[in-house]
Amino acid sequence: MQIIETKEELRRQVAACKRQGKTIGLVPTMGALHQGHASLVRRSVSENDVCFVSVFVNPTQFNNKEDLAKYPRNLSRDAKLLESLGCQFVLAPTPEEMYSAEEMNTTFEYDFEGLDKIMEGKMRPGHFNGVVQVVSRLFYLVQPTRAYFGEKDYQQLAIIHQMVERSKLKDTFGDLQIIDCPIVRQADGLALSSRNERLSSIEKKTATNIYKVLSESVKSAKSATVEQVQRQVIDAINAIDGLEVEYFEIVDQTTLLPTKDFSHAIGCITVYCGPVRLIDNIKY
Repeated sequence: MQIIETKEELRRQVAACKRQGKTIGLVPTMGALHQGHASLVRRSVSENDVCFVSVFVNPTQFNNKEDLAKYPRNLSRDAKLLESLGCQFVLAPTPEEMYSAEEMNTTFEYDFEGLDKIMEGKMRPGHFNGVVQVVSRLFYLVQPTRAYFGEKDYQQLAIIHQMVERSKLKDTFGDLQIIDCPIVRQADGLALSSRNERLSSIEKKTATNIYKVLSESVKSAKSATVEQVQRQVIDAINAIDGLEVEYFEIVDQTTLLPTKDFSHAIGCITVYCGPVRLIDNIKY
């Protein structure tokens, strides 16, 4: 396995793969890898000739500098895991290698058609601008056949699908396929996340209630309205000491617009467990 730190070396390796007609899988990450990431990498390795994994904490998608500073980083540990999974190339550039000074200090412009005004976009202004900026840069540099993303960041995944569908009109990324991968959970239901590293042992136990309440809401959805289920989930989680709901929205799985029924709905939630912000979702 090779760790690549420069765009020049990355272009050289990608060109070599293309000359040999190899399919390329890409798994974009911000490091602090866990078994959720591992599931994406395993799938990429199994479905492509070559697997690239980016380990890059992207500064342009953080609207909170303190959150950026606290984000866990451990490249040596991540590299060991990736090598054990069969990954051939790890991309670990510096922010200065990825972006010019102007790009670092200017908001990336993109028309989200309203997807950036709801849920995560509403709570974290500019976040998705940075996401699209780094993901489009990775797609351009790596030229993957397939790119793998987890469904835990559901709104992000919807935006990436939107970006790739638009790009097909200009043939920007070729026939790139976005592969949606299911949430990986602990045995107690807690969605795996790099942010879980910041939870104390007590907070980790408390956080398991998020998925318990979401699971109960699926049963309630058989006889209650969307508004009733939404209120039940918020009230139930807020009643648990140490948890506070930032938002819980039940929306259409494709458009992310509010829905009045559960036929194609997904519940997206963000909860503070102590100082740590956790996201999760459940399909109805």
